[in-house]
Amino acid sequence: MSAATHAATARGGPPAARRAAPPAGGHTATHPRALAYATHATGAGPFTILADGDGVVRAAGWTTDPVALAGLVAPSLRVGVTPRARRDIGVASRALRDYLAGDVGAIDDVPVRQASGPVVERGWAALRALPAGAPITYAELAARCGRPGAARAAAAACGRNAVALFVPCHRVVRTGGALGGYRWGLDVKRWLLAHEAGWAAGS
Repeated sequence: MSAATHAATARGGPPAARRAAPPAGGHTATHPRALAYATHATGAGPFTILADGDGVVRAAGWTTDPVALAGLVAPSLRVGVTPRARRDIGVASRALRDYLAGDVGAIDDVPVRQASGPVVERGWAALRALPAGAPITYAELAARCGRPGAARAAAAACGRNAVALFVPCHRVVRTGGALGGYRWGLDVKRWLLAHEAGWAAGS
C-alpha cells in the first residue's frame, strides 16, 4: 500500500448493496475532486461523512462542522474548496444506516482514503480487519501490525485516524478494559462498543 492511498479491505460475503463500492485494492483519480458532506443523526450524536466525487470517504466523525472535519484530511489529499452539503453520500450513508439498524458489519467495505507513513497505514489496515463486538488492546493491535510491544505506535495510528467508524479505532481499548482515548469523546466510544456488542451477540 502506498503512502498516498488507504482503501477498504473487504471481508467475505458483503451484501449486494456494499459490493457496489469501488474495489478494495485502492482508489485512483487523475485529478482532485471537490468534496461533499452529509450529516446524519446517530444514537451518539450527529455524524458527518466527508467524501470525494466517487464516494470515497476522506474523513468522518461526530461533528456538524465539515470545515473542521476537512482539516483532518492529510495535506496531500486536501482539496482547496469548501465541501458541498448533500443529504446523502451514497455507499457510506447507506452503510451507516444499515450499521445503526443492527448490521454492524455494514461499514467494513466502505471505501476510504487517507495517507500517512507506512507504520500508521499498517495500523489503519489492521483496524479495518477488526470484527465488531470483539475489541482488542493497543498492545494486541501493535502485534497485528508486526510490532509487538509498540503499543504507543498503535495508539498513534488510532489517534491519526481521520475516518472514524469506517476505520474502527473505537474497537481498541487499554489493557485491563479501560476505554483509552477517542477523538470524538469517550461517551461516543462507549456507545459504539455497546451498540456493536449488543448486535454482534445476537447475530
